[in-house]
Amino acid sequence: MSRFDRAPDMDCSGSNTNDYTSYQDCPNKVPLNGMQYATDMDAESQNFLTDHQLGKKKFEAEYSPGSASFGMSVFNLGNAIMGSGILGLAYAMANTGIAMFVILLVAVAIFSLYSVHLLLKTANEGGSLVYEQLGYKAFGIPGKLAASCSITMQNFGAMASYLYIVKYELPIVIKAFLDSNDNSWYTNGDYLVLIVTVIIILPLSLLKNLGYLGYTSGFSLLCMVFFLIVVIYKKFQIPCPLPENFINVTVNVSQPQVNTTDEECCKPKYFVFNSQTVYAVPILTFAFVCHPAILPMYEELKDRSRRKMQSVANVSFLGMFVMYLLAALFGYLTFNEAVEPELLHTYSKVYSFDVVLLIVRLAVLIAVTLTVPVVLFPIRTSVNHLLGASKEFNWPRHVCITVALLVCVNILVIFVPTIRDIFGFIGASAAAMLIFILPSAFYIKLVKKESMKSTQKIGATLFLIMGFMVMIGSMALIIADWIHNAGSSEEHADGH
Repeated sequence: MSRFDRAPDMDCSGSNTNDYTSYQDCPNKVPLNGMQYATDMDAESQNFLTDHQLGKKKFEAEYSPGSASFGMSVFNLGNAIMGSGILGLAYAMANTGIAMFVILLVAVAIFSLYSVHLLLKTANEGGSLVYEQLGYKAFGIPGKLAASCSITMQNFGAMASYLYIVKYELPIVIKAFLDSNDNSWYTNGDYLVLIVTVIIILPLSLLKNLGYLGYTSGFSLLCMVFFLIVVIYKKFQIPCPLPENFINVTVNVSQPQVNTTDEECCKPKYFVFNSQTVYAVPILTFAFVCHPAILPMYEELKDRSRRKMQSVANVSFLGMFVMYLLAALFGYLTFNEAVEPELLHTYSKVYSFDVVLLIVRLAVLIAVTLTVPVVLFPIRTSVNHLLGASKEFNWPRHVCITVALLVCVNILVIFVPTIRDIFGFIGASAAAMLIFILPSAFYIKLVKKESMKSTQKIGATLFLIMGFMVMIGSMALIIADWIHNAGSSEEHADGH
């Protein structure tokens, strides 16, 4: 990660402005490695120092321009944004209503873009393109730990959500191939998660270099696009209410469990408030978080400037906003109040077998299974750093950390009843930290050219306060819902 720890480009005057130019236009500006500075040094001095004695050879040795084009950067950032969160958006719409969901989706997208703006500006002032290093420069060890733990939690939640998809979808695929509805051990989701982890994920995770698995991110994005197309198509294929004798040429429909014969359930609602509404904002923040990937992508951008990277983010977020809105809207209009926390699984309540859905399930299962080792890699690296381990590779330590992480995530997937709880908890904690709290806190601390009374600093301060309110409020409501559900379960168990 040390190659990311270089200050990004700024204008020739070194002023704090939006009009940044490339290094080629500022030959006297030399990027200095952030690690060269003492931690107590003023952040402003960690940008670029003019040295007319430095020749062109030294400049070229210290600065290597990025190679990723604008279009490729948009695609890569779209990959970073898109994930399993899209499967929970229809559930969020069902528990907020169409109008309220659109308002929340627009708000979270705008706030996420604003936090990208703060992060890019802070990287320029702080002289680092590593999230954890910015935390260290801003608040020392606590700042670095906050950033590292938030990123680790976010990735751990992503791993858990991927394995939840295996738990939900693989039994359906096996039953479809065996043409059986038997509840045998090989169709039990908990057993299948363990088997897939041991046979596929663990061997791939133990490899020293996972670079070749990076291609799965593109495959994963294509799977989600295919999933979106199928969701839109199925909306017009599945009637509401679902008649008991509904059968077409591609499906065999079991007794309807999702829709009833009541026409009232087919009317979309625009504003909904219930006990599950509290999960809406965490699910949305979980779906939009991509901020740990922003700075590495900024470093790789060809002819990079802060304005160009912000444009990359704008286009990527707009594309994902449209995909999220369409997936949520058509998924909700298909199943209305009966939509489940994982949309793809909801179709199993209508279809006992469907070729198109089977292909979607297989594609998504392959994508998420191969993505788990990629997501585990940075978590293992972070744990290594937190343990203060030496930089030299050590097989026993490598194996122990990998196995421990996979054991923890499997326990979580087996014993936590629904993917909604993962979306909710991680969205309310780690995602809120990465989108709201850390970028604004780093900006306030490191960007010293603006006074605390400036419009930018006031906006960042309000954003920070709002982030704490979102995190604390969402966590409190989610925990209250867990306690309420636990109490209800005990009452049912006692027969009351």
